[in-house]
Amino acid sequence: MSELRKDPVVERWVIISGGSQQCHEIPVKTAETKDHELCPFCPGNEHLCPPEILANRPPDSHPDDARWNLRVVPNRVPVLVVEEELIKSGEGLYDKISGIGANEVIIETNRHTLRQSEMEIKELETIFWAYRDRMIDLENDRRIRYVHIYRNQGCQAGSTIDHPYSVLMALPIIPQTLQEELDGARRHFEYKSRCVYCDIIRQEIQHKERIIIETRHFVAFQAFAPRQPFETWILPKRHSAMFPEVEPGEIRDLAKIFKDVFSRLDAALNFPDYNYVIHTAPFGVACREFYHWHLEILPRVSRPSGCEWGSGVYINSTPPEEAAQYLRDL
Repeated sequence: MSELRKDPVVERWVIISGGSQQCHEIPVKTAETKDHELCPFCPGNEHLCPPEILANRPPDSHPDDARWNLRVVPNRVPVLVVEEELIKSGEGLYDKISGIGANEVIIETNRHTLRQSEMEIKELETIFWAYRDRMIDLENDRRIRYVHIYRNQGCQAGSTIDHPYSVLMALPIIPQTLQEELDGARRHFEYKSRCVYCDIIRQEIQHKERIIIETRHFVAFQAFAPRQPFETWILPKRHSAMFPEVEPGEIRDLAKIFKDVFSRLDAALNFPDYNYVIHTAPFGVACREFYHWHLEILPRVSRPSGCEWGSGVYINSTPPEEAAQYLRDL
């Protein structure tokens, strides 16, 4: 059984896994294998995964058969589980919580080793709809405070398998990174009565030097203070705190700008490993006025050193203005 422990100084939560399994996703023989017979995410190998939670499949197909376009399944070795009871306890000044939550895998496509830049717009739409639907469903569990959805592409980014997949972690706490964003956005709103992210969007569109591409509903740009070279943000122009509030027209537009951005990153950086995360408002927090959901992309083109690890101060040798110009010119 896992548990969450809170650092009493910086208030950072850490999951202490109760098992010996090191990876957070359904394991396969090796992260480099190209053998479809060994891949638990390929059609025909559904028996290698737990029963599906959600699927995009033809009407005449059946749950867990091989006719699907996207599947969501529980992690076979979950870090957090729905079945546990929420127990908060302490050991002196230390706080901990039982490991309740959810750990799911979104199998994005039935095509093996496909990069997201190679996917069709419709496939990307289906992925974003799955993210939305799982968030909405998990919000009904009052023990869950935040749903963290992320994507690891390649070994350098922490992927354990070649098949395209995303990961969902439903947490009984608000992660420190999200809490810092909420606190900063709240301070800006209290001072200026405006959303800081809306202000960022307006300024980036006005100055254009860090803009990569702009569509009707979204804007993609290089972060002003990037932790990694080519760190890219995608934000909706319409103010919205929660990703599940995204509208059908926005989903299609998101898929288009997402594919465009990743096609440029693949061309510029020779198909890099990468991570991306969706930052959305936690459940039960009154932040609709000042928070703004967004997607952050981190290509793995450099490695953090002791400076970053020890101080939290990142060193980036690529100015975001130059990175944006390079991506625009592709």
